[in-house]
Amino acid sequence: MHETILILDFGSQYTQLIARRVRELNVYCEIHPFNLFPAIDDNIKGVILSGSPYSVRDAGSPVPDLSAIKGKLPLLGVCYGAQFLSLNSGGEVLPSNTREYGRANLEFINTENELLKGMTPGCQVWMSHGDTIRFVSEGFKIIASTRDVEVAGFQITGEQSYGIQVHPEVYHSVEGLVLLENFIVNICCCSQSWTPDLFVETSVAWLKETVGNDKVVLGLSGGVDSSVAAMLLHKAIGTQLHCIFVDNGLLRKNEFETVLGSYQHMGLNITGVDAREQFLNALLGIADPELKRKAIGKTFIDIFDSEAHRIEEVKWLAQGTIYPDVIESVSVNGPSATIKSHHNVGGLPDYMKLKVIEPLKSLFKDEVRRVGKTLGLDPAILNRHPFPGPGLGIRILGDITADKVKTLQEADYIYIEGLKKYGLYETVWQAGTILLPVQSVGVMGDERTYENVVALRAVGSTDGMTADWSHLPYEFLAYVSSEIINKVKGVNRVVYDISSKPPATIEWE
Repeated sequence: MHETILILDFGSQYTQLIARRVRELNVYCEIHPFNLFPAIDDNIKGVILSGSPYSVRDAGSPVPDLSAIKGKLPLLGVCYGAQFLSLNSGGEVLPSNTREYGRANLEFINTENELLKGMTPGCQVWMSHGDTIRFVSEGFKIIASTRDVEVAGFQITGEQSYGIQVHPEVYHSVEGLVLLENFIVNICCCSQSWTPDLFVETSVAWLKETVGNDKVVLGLSGGVDSSVAAMLLHKAIGTQLHCIFVDNGLLRKNEFETVLGSYQHMGLNITGVDAREQFLNALLGIADPELKRKAIGKTFIDIFDSEAHRIEEVKWLAQGTIYPDVIESVSVNGPSATIKSHHNVGGLPDYMKLKVIEPLKSLFKDEVRRVGKTLGLDPAILNRHPFPGPGLGIRILGDITADKVKTLQEADYIYIEGLKKYGLYETVWQAGTILLPVQSVGVMGDERTYENVVALRAVGSTDGMTADWSHLPYEFLAYVSSEIINKVKGVNRVVYDISSKPPATIEWE
């Protein structure tokens, strides 16, 4: 068990950012719905209340039971959390009559207060709320103010309970990490021992104890998550781990052979399966993206189940589930809205009588990479961009044919190799090429053409929850466009996607 900061989620878009900032301080934390959190024990060193899209004044707004927490553990309310603490103690929370969204400056900071030590008066912060605390009740001490917001921060006298109406977790709060470090390290007294080395050590011990002498099967995808999960299991149980790498015909050009070779050099016990024909047959005539995902998922499970049955007495199925997958499967109002059905949480069919083990389910994507580096994972896999589980199946808009797959593979290969050639690959979090279901007029030589359009996508992100489009150099885009149009038969136009997430998603389907 680790020292833990408990984050109670009220539905804020920023809740995961709070968790990420805590993890950056080498302290373990967990996000739980405000109304469904674990029993408080000695491992929990402090609690953070998140923001929320709700107003504390609304009927039916989230009301947490803090009887086991408030006054007993360090407590930090952020935005909604601060407003709830104030309102619940007799303060007044009203709609704001000034703009309290965006950048602001803390004109007054009580730097003698433990929460705000080391912060600079006038430092920039980020605000995002429609309500504001008009006044606090007796026993509340104001510790920070902006020009327009008197109660930007408070402490409850006699308690290690604090509230702030700013968001320290976002990048625009320049000294936000100072505030969080003050709370987590100085007030909660966390030792900052949550490191990749510790994770590997404790996880290997846990896997050995949990699995014992049983056999484990794992479906490898070529991506970072499943690869790191495989390496961690391999370190714990060796050849008891059986890996299966399925070529679904929707991988990038040469990917099956290249990645399979990398896995074999890593010493993994792995079987490669050529299932291209089965997947193309399963996708025949299907254009709807959700139906494509389901067809790909079902075909993969059928093939994987068949291959797993070749291994005698397998007891466990290992998955590369990571923490954002877990968080997105539970929300303050039950399961979160389905944007697209590709997360592998709870996706095991009943007929596969295997116990599930998920060694990475407490980690964010960047933490997975750090653990992979500690394990000595091949940099060619460790530094690979994320790639969707359905592969090129959701980068071909509309129905899928072998010819379309080949066209997209060739265009995508030129794009990705171009990023590497120009030294841009590792500056981009994820990149890919999309084959659009439209054709456009072009001229090649003296002839009119009416051929396919491909879109290039590149984004910067940390874990894929939010992403901004990458500002790739014009000369690079010109080079890639020319290469694709000249070398990929059937493509006469290339466009670049400049949409951010939100409101767009990273993938087009």
